[in-house]
Amino acid sequence: MYLIAMAWGYVALMMALAEATSSQGTVLGAIVTLILYGVLPISIVLYLMGTPHRKKARKRKEQAELQEHEAALAAANSDQTDGGDHAAADPITPVRKES
Repeated sequence: MYLIAMAWGYVALMMALAEATSSQGTVLGAIVTLILYGVLPISIVLYLMGTPHRKKARKRKEQAELQEHEAALAAANSDQTDGGDHAAADPITPVRKES
């Protein structure tokens, strides 16, 4: 994929160079040629060709986050003690009366 993009960039660069050194060409025309025939098409093709890789990476990231979340829930819901000899604290704090 990258080899084709580099070859196309080389061709576009040579077209721009020929435009700039031609007796009827201009440097502005060479810049426009390089952008419109080189940079723009290469960037579009590389973006489109990279779409499957981005989808796979996003799915892997979502799976990893889901597994982390499930592991955290499992750890929070476990009934294991902390090994201390004192009683567990009340999960609900008592309500204080106002005076």
